[in-house]
Amino acid sequence: MGPTEKAARPRIGITTYLQPAQWGVWQESAALLSDTYINCIIAAGGTPLMLPPAGTDVSIVEDLDGLIIAGGSDVDAQRYGAEAHPLTQPQSHRDDHDFALTQAALHHGLPLFAICRGLQVLNVLRGGSLIQHLPEVVDSKTYQPAPGEFGRIPVTTDPGSRVASLLGQRPEVSVYHHQAVDRIGAGLKVTARSDDGVIQALELTDEAQSQFPGWMLAVQWHPERRIEDLRLFRGFTEAAHQHRERSGRA
Repeated sequence: MGPTEKAARPRIGITTYLQPAQWGVWQESAALLSDTYINCIIAAGGTPLMLPPAGTDVSIVEDLDGLIIAGGSDVDAQRYGAEAHPLTQPQSHRDDHDFALTQAALHHGLPLFAICRGLQVLNVLRGGSLIQHLPEVVDSKTYQPAPGEFGRIPVTTDPGSRVASLLGQRPEVSVYHHQAVDRIGAGLKVTARSDDGVIQALELTDEAQSQFPGWMLAVQWHPERRIEDLRLFRGFTEAAHQHRERSGRA
């Protein structure tokens, strides 16, 4: 690389919605995603590439430097052998897409950052299950104070974990979810909880890390809601940059 050349920004794939949307005079089905994710990826030094849940091609992981499984709809309860709660609202096309890409990222060693729904996808993919409606388990409106309003809660991270190394022992995080991890999937370990015991972060066990050597972090909260705190996105983007170098794409 010459003295005036800059290192290429890592290419970050991020999953999206595919559903009706409106802009101007148009109302059509569209691939969409809150720009909070996009802005955080850019601010952390990456280039975002949107991956709509249609025409899924898992070979894309070979061309990416990192993958984010973004928040969104509920995971179909049938995927973990449960009867759907009346308030569970899955999107099967998005489940198919996100499960396939998550599996491919793990096996390819691609840095993987799973956010909210993404954590739930990862857990169910690994054989875990979900609490389908948190208000039936914890007596709190903290997780959804009002429609479209994010809550703020402290979580406690496990010493020595990846999330603790990035955020410290007691970070405050933004939350908006009504489901959470119940049974923990194979090869995963809990690395953060909220004060009510709800699982807030998952990472790979040492044994699973030897099988899936890529950087991986899954959080139940929404780090993209605070662009002023990019510590998780920067940690992920740095891992993506290192993956790019190892792949010979620097």
